[in-house]
Amino acid sequence: MVDIEYANAYTEVLEILKYISVEDYNKIPKNKIELFQINANNDYHFTYIPEKTLNEQNVSKIAKGIIAILFRDYWATDYQRARILEKENQDREELERQKGEKYNPDNIFKNKNTNTNNDTVN
Repeated sequence: MVDIEYANAYTEVLEILKYISVEDYNKIPKNKIELFQINANNDYHFTYIPEKTLNEQNVSKIAKGIIAILFRDYWATDYQRARILEKENQDREELERQKGEKYNPDNIFKNKNTNTNNDTVN
C-alpha cells in the first residue's frame, strides 16, 4: 500500500495531466502513467483549474515534485534539462556540505551559547 500523501499526489498528477497536450502526454512512458493510476487514491477528489498556476491551487508538494520530474525527464529541452540537473547537483552538494558541518565534531559546540549566569546567591 502506498502512503496516503503519495496516493493523493498521484491523483493530483493524473488530473493535471488531463490538461496537457496529447503530444506531451505521449512522451511519458506508459508504465509511469500506470504506476500513477494503480497507486492513486480513488476516494480523493482534486479539481485542477488550468487558468491558475500550481501555486495558486491546493497542489501538494509531492505532486509538484512529480510534475517537475516529468518536465525534466520528458518535456524540457536539452538546455533546460542541463540547467535543471546543474541546479540539482548544486543543491545536493550544498546539503551535503551543511550536513557535514552539522555533524562535524569540531563544530558541535560552536553555536552553543557560552554565556553563563554567574549570579551569587545570598
